[in-house]
Amino acid sequence: MQMLDKNKVRLGIAPIAWTNDDMPDLGSENTFEQCVSEMALAGFTGSEVGNKYPKDPAVLKKALELRGMQICNQWFSSFLLTQPFSEVERACRDQLSFLQAMGSKIIGFSEQSYSVQGQLSTPIFGHKYVMNDSEWKTLCEGLNRLGKIAKEEYGISLTYHHHMGTVVQTAAETQRLMEGTDPACVSLLFDTGHFAYCGEDPLAMVKQHIARIRHVHLKDIRPEVVERVKKENRSFLDGVRMGAFTIPGDGCIDFDPIFAVLEQAGYEGYMLVEAEQDPAKANPLEYAIRARKFIAEKTGL
Repeated sequence: MQMLDKNKVRLGIAPIAWTNDDMPDLGSENTFEQCVSEMALAGFTGSEVGNKYPKDPAVLKKALELRGMQICNQWFSSFLLTQPFSEVERACRDQLSFLQAMGSKIIGFSEQSYSVQGQLSTPIFGHKYVMNDSEWKTLCEGLNRLGKIAKEEYGISLTYHHHMGTVVQTAAETQRLMEGTDPACVSLLFDTGHFAYCGEDPLAMVKQHIARIRHVHLKDIRPEVVERVKKENRSFLDGVRMGAFTIPGDGCIDFDPIFAVLEQAGYEGYMLVEAEQDPAKANPLEYAIRARKFIAEKTGL
């Protein structure tokens, strides 16, 4: 068994298992209070921000503190390729102010220009946008600028989330992004499930980028479902409904060596379970408890 340091590594879980922001009918019956109560009950102390979360930091903070919880990260959709930089900066500053008020140290960036992840009728395989050299330059320079603002003015690390259906999905794209950005301003949000989904090896990825990883999403995949998504030309959101993703330990990813790499590198920060499924098929509390148990068995956390 790996032993990760309890003083350095904290555990969180995403609200997407309770209520899905991209498909609001999934878990529409689950309230914010139920979601955060069940997260705490399952033994997690960190959460990311969902659509049902109160927008007022004081209200949100009180609800979380009652349950011994805190916000550890929030997704940010950037449009550096398709919007003026000033607009992206303004939206980013708004979110950074909120996260700063919540005491969070991480903002999770995903470039959403030309993304097909949210398009219900676009197949997730074979339809992603590929950037040209000047777009790469725009993206990397924009991330460096925003990462510098986040760090120097708000004390928050910009972590980049490679993601299915977006301009940074593959191992090669992730590598190019890391090479094109300043390590002092831009780090990596490492997601086991998204690398496995697109056919990359999450273990090779964690080894390659360990020096840049500041936030981890623990997510597993059901390979037979991913195969169906590919064969039937289904969209990313179809795949979620079909059960392509699941909690660590319930799919095909071997987490032991991944945890070992994180441990050996002295990883500090959050490991967050993020497994979006249909809550009607996968009871969120039950799966959260199972995930927490799996992590305890594998890491000692």
